[in-house]
Amino acid sequence: MITQLIKNGEVVDTSAESNSSSSTSKKSGGSLDKDAFLQLLVAQMKYQDPLEPTDNTEYISQLATFSQLEETQNMQASLQEMEANSLVGKQVVLRVTSSATGETSDVTGTVDSVIHENNKTYLMVNNNLYSIDDLYSVMDDSYMDAISLAKSFSLAIASLPSADELTLDNAGTLTNLRKAYDSMTSYQKSFIKQSDIDKLVKLEEKMKQLQAAAGENGDKTEGNGGTEDKKDTEETGKAE
Repeated sequence: MITQLIKNGEVVDTSAESNSSSSTSKKSGGSLDKDAFLQLLVAQMKYQDPLEPTDNTEYISQLATFSQLEETQNMQASLQEMEANSLVGKQVVLRVTSSATGETSDVTGTVDSVIHENNKTYLMVNNNLYSIDDLYSVMDDSYMDAISLAKSFSLAIASLPSADELTLDNAGTLTNLRKAYDSMTSYQKSFIKQSDIDKLVKLEEKMKQLQAAAGENGDKTEGNGGTEDKKDTEETGKAE
């Protein structure tokens, strides 16, 4: 059941016919359906020359051609229906031309359901109906996974401070990001921005410097503590 959206007291046309009216009008002018074929055949019989009527064999041949055309169209409709049903749950890109402005835009989303109505097939994407004629491409699951990983990785890199503001508290985050990147496949790594990789490497180098400096300070503190303990021991011995 297709419902209408009411906005500001007016009915908003969100039907598939509205979203794909441009592409539909282009296709309707270049194809000959079975009804048009039958009308042409009837007109030929009606206006034939009575002195030279068309041979019955030719009519039979044309009727056979008509039957083949009908079977072909039915087969195409069945194949289109099967194709549409197989799209449920997949990520698709729809190229839609607005009937109001004539502008073409791409709509990306998951096919939630398929609706067959009036010998037409519609895809439910982002809670809107689109004609299957607007289908531009179907995206592979591995492609979508790679895109999602790249976005998450980029956001994590962007949340890190600059090298000048980096502290030892960021060590755990850097380690996790390095592990995440190294666990990716070559295909997934190809979607990672080079700028994100460069920032990760730069921060890792800075972290090594911070950790090295922290280690040296720790050694100095321990060294000073040992000297003071030695002095205390010597003073205690003298007092005795």
